[in-house]
Amino acid sequence: MRAAVLGKPIEHSLSPVIHNAGYSAAGLADWTYTRHECDEPALARFVDSLDDTWAGLSLTMPLKEIALTVADEATPVAAAIGAANTLVLRGGRRVADNTDAPGIVDALAEVGLRKADEVAVLGAGGSARAALAAAQSLGASAVQVYARRREAIAELEPVAAALGLRLEARSWEEAVHVGDADLVIATVPKGVTDDLRLQWKPGAVLFDILYDPWPTALAAEAERQGVQVLDGLALLLAQAVRQWTQFTGLDEAPVTAMRAALYGAVPSRQSS
Repeated sequence: MRAAVLGKPIEHSLSPVIHNAGYSAAGLADWTYTRHECDEPALARFVDSLDDTWAGLSLTMPLKEIALTVADEATPVAAAIGAANTLVLRGGRRVADNTDAPGIVDALAEVGLRKADEVAVLGAGGSARAALAAAQSLGASAVQVYARRREAIAELEPVAAALGLRLEARSWEEAVHVGDADLVIATVPKGVTDDLRLQWKPGAVLFDILYDPWPTALAAEAERQGVQVLDGLALLLAQAVRQWTQFTGLDEAPVTAMRAALYGAVPSRQSS
């Protein structure tokens, strides 16, 4: 059986490390997971070329939105977000799913956070969509979104409406107050939050989806103030675990082996 990650660029992807470690630990000797460079115009052609030895595809940028157009059906979370990072191939059908959103929830549960009333999101790009869905799953009724462009926040309004969330638009200048939230999910590229100077309230949690370089200035200062911090590797692992179980059909993934392989593949974490 076969699975793969698609995107462009794709050579940096750590997904094969995680999935193949899982196959090895579970004794799935006839399973392989590879990477393939693929852009938006080529996605439909690639999917159409697959035979029944393929169990699924992981999809990264820039394929997450167009993925819905090559699927026969979409899970509720993928439909609400308007993006899919997973295509499960089974029984001749293609099911689009998004494991980023529940992956955020799974990673937070591992550190004891299962509910968050006040959630703030830094950034309004593609990853913010998953952050909104995670906030809804954690029980938030509203989410504050801080971004440099109000137009980008406006593009999230249909997502928030589909999730039943109230979207509160905030300027980037107002992000100095983001530490007042129970949970802050940072979805912006590296360097964007380096100049933020925050005071974090007791018990706050920061989920910064970056992992290289690490720690970010935001994460380092948060940790200095006693904030619980999660990074992008936690999300990368959690979303892959959900994909792995969907592709293989097994109830549980060998998470310990998958985590060890992932962190071992990142030079800056090998001594951690």
